[in-house]
Amino acid sequence: MEFEHAPNDPTRQELPPLLKLALELGPLGVFFLFNARGEQIAQLFPALQSLGKPIFLATAAFMVAITVSLAVSYWLTRRLPIMPMVTGVVVLVFGALTLWLHDDLFIKLKPTIVNCLFGAVLLGGLAFGKSFLGYVFDSAFKLSEEGWRKLTFRWGIFFFVLAVINEIVWRNFSTDFWVSFKVFGMMPITLVFTLTQLPLIQRYAIMDEAKED
Repeated sequence: MEFEHAPNDPTRQELPPLLKLALELGPLGVFFLFNARGEQIAQLFPALQSLGKPIFLATAAFMVAITVSLAVSYWLTRRLPIMPMVTGVVVLVFGALTLWLHDDLFIKLKPTIVNCLFGAVLLGGLAFGKSFLGYVFDSAFKLSEEGWRKLTFRWGIFFFVLAVINEIVWRNFSTDFWVSFKVFGMMPITLVFTLTQLPLIQRYAIMDEAKED
């Protein structure tokens, strides 16, 4: 199995933007739908009633959906994007613990673990002079070393902020609210943060000489 190559790899195959977005957000949509309509779905498929509350049904569906998403992504590109791959592994591990122990604590901890992991890798890489964010976003734009360093630092801090937000929400609100916030809260927050980084990206962007000619 081949993983994402280093930046500027000319052999890298890219998915169409809409398909890539669907593969990344689709499993999250499935998670929300099965949690919101879990009782109705269980009535249609009685075998699913053994899973218990909707959150457990949603967790099982989430695991299946993210596995299918990764499989389709690999089938189309012959490689796995780093962030979805790591997220998928954590979902499968913590989802399995959720279903096995019948405790939704583990699936609620998943965003905290994933965001802390990404934050630690990004900031830890900077401590050793490595801007790992470039390996994830290079297909979208090219930056100077200083640009990657600053953007990596900001994203590293932001991932830890997301982890704190997740902890606050799941510890103080209902499971249904947490699921809804995960879909309709975290995504807009991430989108707004991404948009606020556009000035930095434009400032340190490296233009393609061929396009300039």
